[in-house]
Amino acid sequence: MHMTRPKKYWSGTVTKHSNALDLEKEVFTWNDPKKIAASLKNSAEQSTRRKAPPFQSAMSMLNFYINRAGKHLKPERRKILNEAKTELRKLFKRA
Repeated sequence: MHMTRPKKYWSGTVTKHSNALDLEKEVFTWNDPKKIAASLKNSAEQSTRRKAPPFQSAMSMLNFYINRAGKHLKPERRKILNEAKTELRKLFKRA
């Protein structure tokens, strides 16, 4: 008899054990886009292991989370996270 194991997703492992940024616990579940953006900015600037500039690292982690959730991301959550992108651009003084 062959036992099947639960499928493991590489993206979940990346989110939990990323070597690039130390994110605050459950940062992507917060409801305040400004608070999410500030936390990501702080994590990116504090990291000594990132390979890209802080803005790129923070935005990449946010995009990675949004893309990983895909169609399972509720519209109101997607709206908050997209607003966090805008706030992140403001914090880093990007157009």
